[in-house]
Amino acid sequence: MTSPLFRLAHLSDPHIGPLPKPRWRELIGKRATGYINWRQGGRSRAHDMKALTALVADMRAQSPAHVALTGDVCNIGLPGEFTLAAKWLHTLGSPDDVSLAPGNHDVYLRSSVTHMTRELSPWMRGDDGGHRFPYLRRRDGVAIIGLCSGVPTLPFVAAGRLGREQLARLAQMLRDTRDCVRVVLLHHPPVDGGGGIRNLGDHRLLAEVLLREGAELLLHGHSHAISHKSLPGPHGAIPVLGICSASSIGRNPRRRAAYYLIDIDPNSRRLAVSARQLGAEGQFHTLSS
Repeated sequence: MTSPLFRLAHLSDPHIGPLPKPRWRELIGKRATGYINWRQGGRSRAHDMKALTALVADMRAQSPAHVALTGDVCNIGLPGEFTLAAKWLHTLGSPDDVSLAPGNHDVYLRSSVTHMTRELSPWMRGDDGGHRFPYLRRRDGVAIIGLCSGVPTLPFVAAGRLGREQLARLAQMLRDTRDCVRVVLLHHPPVDGGGGIRNLGDHRLLAEVLLREGAELLLHGHSHAISHKSLPGPHGAIPVLGICSASSIGRNPRRRAAYYLIDIDPNSRRLAVSARQLGAEGQFHTLSS
């Protein structure tokens, strides 16, 4: 008997608003510049919550079995942002059916990590109940592995890093789940650059793990654009897919709010990928391949 397809939805960078009013003592260092950029630099106008609500409604109408969210739920890591984020995450589905890989805006400051862990841990918890990254969730022949590439950085720096401990645990998880279709989630693009102010600093080390251990799919955000790339694996190219911000209403139509639908056949390990994007008329439509 043929097993049913496993439908995975992928979205990223919702940047939930409106931003809670911060206390003056919360606007220190990087957060002060981020707040000014949100208020005066146009970020608050670029991310529209009505568009995000429409995307979630359209996505849920496609009946995905699981939702992958690759970070930047928040903006400047304020404590109140994580409360809003948790409420919004419930609109995507049960924490068992939604997997979050945090981004740099979620891990904005060291103090943000505490609030993120307290509010968002149900969406970042592995099947073993642990709270370490990477975490592992097995779902109907699909292994979902969530990494955290977000790290606190200096002002105007949005780079990420995984670190050797995460990479070692990732390698072991990939070995342990070879019987599954392995889908790896992270925020920063694992292909372009390395060491820059917006890139994944240890992307070469990640590429070495993937070349040795393999995976069937990598999903990321951060770049706010649709991209189809690949990394070499032991048995061929590994697809690497990036997606637009889920709340973007920018002038560039290629960067408007979008999400992926990925139909996975656990038996053949084949993937069928389509993207649905917000059109000028305010409706979501499937992009032609």
